[in-house]
Amino acid sequence: MPPTEIDSAELQGLLDKQAINEVLMRYSRAVDRGDEALLRACYHDDAVEDHGGSFLGAASDYIAAILPALHSDRLMTHTVTNVLVELESPILARSECYYLSFARYPAAEPPFETLTLARAIDRMEKRDGVWRIARRTLRWEWNREQPIAETWARGGIGDPAILLHGGKMPNDPLYDA
Repeated sequence: MPPTEIDSAELQGLLDKQAINEVLMRYSRAVDRGDEALLRACYHDDAVEDHGGSFLGAASDYIAAILPALHSDRLMTHTVTNVLVELESPILARSECYYLSFARYPAAEPPFETLTLARAIDRMEKRDGVWRIARRTLRWEWNREQPIAETWARGGIGDPAILLHGGKMPNDPLYDA
């Protein structure tokens, strides 16, 4: 059987979908590590953020509003799942993904942890050869809260006193030269 010829438009579509997927992953990295510059790079300058009732406006204003949380000691983890990217043209796409996020609020009274599932439906635009979010519409799916219960598998993972933890920018191994 002769080798199949690669269709250049199909190949470009795959490259575009991968680039959009990486924007979604970088968003998680940015909010979890408190990396403001990386977060801003996920959005076009004129992007709109509809954060499901908690914020509606310019994405740059949304970022400014969440900076205190991003730069706090609050532990946050955002996991991206169920990513679907639909290319509408060579410069326009719609993506949908689920964010499963964990956050710890040790200063609250009483202290608690929260696990939340939300969906992000994004209008992605490719401008000057770069895919970014032009409009994000976030919708909340569910939430669970509980008292802080960190036992590291009751010691099964290792001695909690010596386990090394991730940190915010620049105090995370990701930012080591």
